[in-house]
Amino acid sequence: MNEPLDMHTNQKGHGEQEHAIVSPYAPLRRRMFFWLWAAALTSNIGTWLQNVAAAWLMTSLNPSPFLVAMVQAVTTLPVFLLALPAGALADIVDRRRLLLAAQLWMLVAAGALAVLTHNGMVTPSFLLLLTMALGAGFALNAPAWQAVIPDLVPRAEVSAAVALNGVSVNISRAVGPAIGGALVAAFGAEAAFLLNALSFIGVVVVLALWRNPVHNTPLPAERLWGAMWAGVRYVRHAPDFRLVLWRVTAFVTSASALLALLPAASRLKFGDEATAYGLLLGCMGVGAVGGTLLLPSFQKRISAGALIAIGSAIYAGGTIVVAYVASFPAWCAAMIFVGAAWLILLTILSSASQALLPRWVRARALAVYILALYGGMAAGSAFWGAIADRIGISNALALASVSTIVGSIVTARFRLPTGLENFEPSGHWPDAPPVSVLQYDNGPVLVIVEYRIDSSHEAEFRRVLGDLREIRLRDGALRWDLFSNAERPECFVEVFLVESWIEHLRQHERVTVADQAVQERAKQLIVGPDLPRVTHLISQSNVR
Repeated sequence: MNEPLDMHTNQKGHGEQEHAIVSPYAPLRRRMFFWLWAAALTSNIGTWLQNVAAAWLMTSLNPSPFLVAMVQAVTTLPVFLLALPAGALADIVDRRRLLLAAQLWMLVAAGALAVLTHNGMVTPSFLLLLTMALGAGFALNAPAWQAVIPDLVPRAEVSAAVALNGVSVNISRAVGPAIGGALVAAFGAEAAFLLNALSFIGVVVVLALWRNPVHNTPLPAERLWGAMWAGVRYVRHAPDFRLVLWRVTAFVTSASALLALLPAASRLKFGDEATAYGLLLGCMGVGAVGGTLLLPSFQKRISAGALIAIGSAIYAGGTIVVAYVASFPAWCAAMIFVGAAWLILLTILSSASQALLPRWVRARALAVYILALYGGMAAGSAFWGAIADRIGISNALALASVSTIVGSIVTARFRLPTGLENFEPSGHWPDAPPVSVLQYDNGPVLVIVEYRIDSSHEAEFRRVLGDLREIRLRDGALRWDLFSNAERPECFVEVFLVESWIEHLRQHERVTVADQAVQERAKQLIVGPDLPRVTHLISQSNVR
């Protein structure tokens, strides 16, 4: 079984096929993104109506602080429990259908809550259960929603699309609570629940009309557990993506202090008027919209790393204003700058994560990003809340401001990846040796690649094989080793172990244009016309 490093170029590789399918429809897909964005904005506002109405209704059903707090807890808990399974599912099934299922699930849950409330049948248990059902729908929806963005807009516009998503969230945060409060006061909680249910209809209609690009493969779909493990393995062996995770976690863990303590700080400085808090959130939303409008021009003149440093400094400065300045206009101005900085930083980091992921693992890796984002915010909120109890709100905000700056300085030495590599499938590996379908699960499979190099190139060869090691492990290898021949020092043997034959076939599909460049570098260092030589060994340990 000989394969020259699986590096021959096919005339019609997967990359060419996907390009032929996707590129002609770029303008159509761009229009579809805006329709989806508009529908999602309506749905996001409906979600805020739901949050306000659910919290208020719980105070009427049972004013226990624990139960009122549980409304928010059961909304976010499913994100931590289901994000990774949802990401894996979004990579192994049709994402459009998954999004449709999630939206319909949330529509039914919100509708049921509206009916029960209108008929006076809702109880604290029903309220928490249906609120958790809505949270589960969001958890199922989020990774797939993030993963379809590159399918809806050209690659160069991903950053703008991510920024618009952020605008949608911030606009809904600015107007949703105010509308929700007025609606509950005028018509009761059931009206807010009903409008939330209706808000999902627009997304369902647009998704039903969308015809997403088809990515065919002759291989059977991955199993859910295996797909989850493959996503974790990919993140573990993708250093550039892990760098983005570290940076987003470092920022939101410190920055979450302002969002968590703003209600208490507003009450302390300006009394019990909820209007003040609503206006501050509105100013943050205005700043986010402004940040979206300014971001493209900033990106043309300033590097991503510099933008993150400047944005962190602005966010920290806004936090200091809230900590020690007792002027409401100053707070409003500070929140405008905070909103712009928040949007710009998270857009840059989210865009970087999108650009670093091939399609086959995009949703499940983005699920890890979502876990880092929400986990950092949850942990940071709890931490800074505990600190505020001990040293006061103002001092806690000041300390968080310093932490934001320090985190930016510490992580600045890790340069943000450019994301310029091509992660489309290359399709350049030749077909693997055929086996019957019944043997797909046979394994493990040992792949042996033999090299002979010029001794003067040994140091460079080891560096290239180090990069190739990450690719093998990232795409499915359970273990990787490099051996040298004791009698012939110029000869090396690369060995990697894969769980099954079908997993090795998936490795063939997962190799990208960027991976191909690494393999070509290795190929250029080889001497000898018949090398490298590839051998596949399938375990027979089950033979008795």
